[in-house]
Amino acid sequence: MDLTVYNTATRKKETFTPIDNECVKMYVCGPTVYNFVHIGNARPVVVFDTLFRLLKVLYPKVVYARNITDIDDKIMKAAADNGVAIADISKKYTAHYDKDMAQLNNLRPSIVPYATEHVGEMIAMVETLIQLQHAYVSDGHVLFDVTSMEDYGALSNRSLEDMLEGARVEVASYKQHAGDFVLWKPSADSEPGWDSPWGRGRPGWHLECSAMIEKHLGTTIDIHGGGRDLIFPHHENERAQSQCAHGGELYVKYWMHNGFINIDGEKMSKSLGNFKTVRDLLEVYHGETIRFALLTGHYRSELDFSAQLLEQAKSSLDSLYGALKNSVVEAVDYDLEQLKQSEGFKALLDDLSTPRVVSELHRLAGELNKQPDNLAIKSELMALANLLGILQVEPDAWFQGEDSDDSAAAIEALIKERDQAKRDKNYARADEIRSQLKAEGILLLDSKDGTTWRKE
Repeated sequence: MDLTVYNTATRKKETFTPIDNECVKMYVCGPTVYNFVHIGNARPVVVFDTLFRLLKVLYPKVVYARNITDIDDKIMKAAADNGVAIADISKKYTAHYDKDMAQLNNLRPSIVPYATEHVGEMIAMVETLIQLQHAYVSDGHVLFDVTSMEDYGALSNRSLEDMLEGARVEVASYKQHAGDFVLWKPSADSEPGWDSPWGRGRPGWHLECSAMIEKHLGTTIDIHGGGRDLIFPHHENERAQSQCAHGGELYVKYWMHNGFINIDGEKMSKSLGNFKTVRDLLEVYHGETIRFALLTGHYRSELDFSAQLLEQAKSSLDSLYGALKNSVVEAVDYDLEQLKQSEGFKALLDDLSTPRVVSELHRLAGELNKQPDNLAIKSELMALANLLGILQVEPDAWFQGEDSDDSAAAIEALIKERDQAKRDKNYARADEIRSQLKAEGILLLDSKDGTTWRKE
């Protein structure tokens, strides 16, 4: 069974055929680092990390790039509001982003390019576009002429004529057409800027990704991913400037976009006050719980993100970890050819159908509970879980949570005191300890082998 993906450009599922069978190239738009990232930013990271894991199983080499946009008007504003340098803001929030994404069990991409390190490449691409008459200089700006590209709008399925006729906003005086977009813009003395043939200035947002892809991945790549909100104008404009700079050569073979996240039934937005950062969520939930919640819906579908979804995700993980904890064998590397025949793997090959993989994991966990010594079942369960980036901690550690060593030691000491109280027939004290721990969110599990504990 071949991998199929939904291609935004053709609006249908297609069999994935890489440009080079020996090396797959994938690029995903990363964050603009001016604040803590919200859960909507995390969804494409988790989605395409899962695809990255799958591709690494299928192909000898996968080069995955996810950029950092470290120059932007939002970063400039955040720096001004806080009275610090722009570099300080971008450095601070890049570090937070890296830490938060790691806590969601995301692998580090092969390449993490920074926009500010590629300004030379951006200037070179603008010069090429001007030379080929796809761009023009006006009032210190350089703009892409959308009418110079015959099929501009094809990715987002928009007619250029309709876009230009339907423009309702006031058109900047330096634009020839309403849809023309900025490649380079002038910078004031107080703003960051670089010397260029058009004066001191800085790049437009769309240009950054095109230049970074060209440098690190080449003129044509296999997969370009991101959120659905990026299809227009960002990805449409990326495609325009890259293909026009390279004589019409195909820029991206497969465009993939994940759906929006709704918070408690409403589309997430700052204006609605339902803007939830990953950092805030990590104070309450384990990163693996957040990741699992994001994978319970198909990546192209909208996802209703709520406390209920997170509690359901935690409960599901408790069930899966419970099966592992009760198993009496150690998992081994699962035979790749066997794995490829499994129902869970086939679901991933079908345009990353993670909800079906989750169902298969629960089926396997149920079988493992019945046959705790079945090595094949446990190994298949772990192999599929690794592809989803879950079940990455030891079961005992999962159930005990992220307590400090001192906290865990205190709990163990109370359990020992309770055991002694029961031996002394001091059942009142034993019950008191159980109630005390329960009030602290600690559940005691008695068995013939002794007492264990986990967080409720």
